[in-house]
Amino acid sequence: MIARMQDILNHAYENRYAVGAFNCYSYETAKAVARVAEKLNTPAIIAFGAKYLDNMEFNEIHAVVSALLENHDVPIALHLDHCSKVEDVYRAINAGFTSVMYDGSHLPFEENVANTKRVVEVAHSVGVSVEAELGSIATGLDSHEGEVGALTKYTDPDKAREFVERTGVDCLAVSIGTVHGHYKGEPNIRLDILKEINEKVGIPLVLHGGSGTPEDKIRGSIDNGIAKINVNTEISSYTIEKTREFLKDNNPHLSVLYLRQQEYMMEVIERYMKLFKND
Repeated sequence: MIARMQDILNHAYENRYAVGAFNCYSYETAKAVARVAEKLNTPAIIAFGAKYLDNMEFNEIHAVVSALLENHDVPIALHLDHCSKVEDVYRAINAGFTSVMYDGSHLPFEENVANTKRVVEVAHSVGVSVEAELGSIATGLDSHEGEVGALTKYTDPDKAREFVERTGVDCLAVSIGTVHGHYKGEPNIRLDILKEINEKVGIPLVLHGGSGTPEDKIRGSIDNGIAKINVNTEISSYTIEKTREFLKDNNPHLSVLYLRQQEYMMEVIERYMKLFKND
């Protein structure tokens, strides 16, 4: 059964650990997440971005995840990641997603508030959690998320409090110096800003751009309110690199290659799940 994301995040927030949200766009990617979550007995989030609608439709990824989790006991949520179109948010809700992210961070503050509040009203009426974003996360190397050429705009703590109070969102993605993709230089992660945001809003916070973020900054972020961390680029980059190496000396059947790629993805997912537990 697909779990409600907010139940997962509230527990993580209260107990100071983070849940990994891993981007999935196929049966193999979703199964890799489910297998590691079951192995480690750790909650997880299968995130499906609207940009992957060329790979699968909302109802298709929901059907895949439902089938995968039918006999799983570990709570796993199906979450719509980075969606700027309200109509697509509603389509995901209708398809059975248990959580949605309306991303209006590129809009003027008041427009972001108005759109997010409307999404929250609809989603909450059917028990679906809502994530929103305030601030701007820069685009790094090999990024497949966010806006092309986006630059860092740190989240203002006072604006974050106002945004949460006016919209009623369940969790908030903040910009503190991480990037979508790989870092182009030395990351400047502002834990001081995060600490102030956490003190002002008091709800689970979300860190986008988990790939390549130094482990000490990950732990520091969790200590200051981050309860959900998104990982995408590193899983893709590592799997492609290992696939190239494998194909140099092998000529497998496609079915065998898919299984091998699941193992590659699982290596990265397991490492991050263990890190996010913050033990």
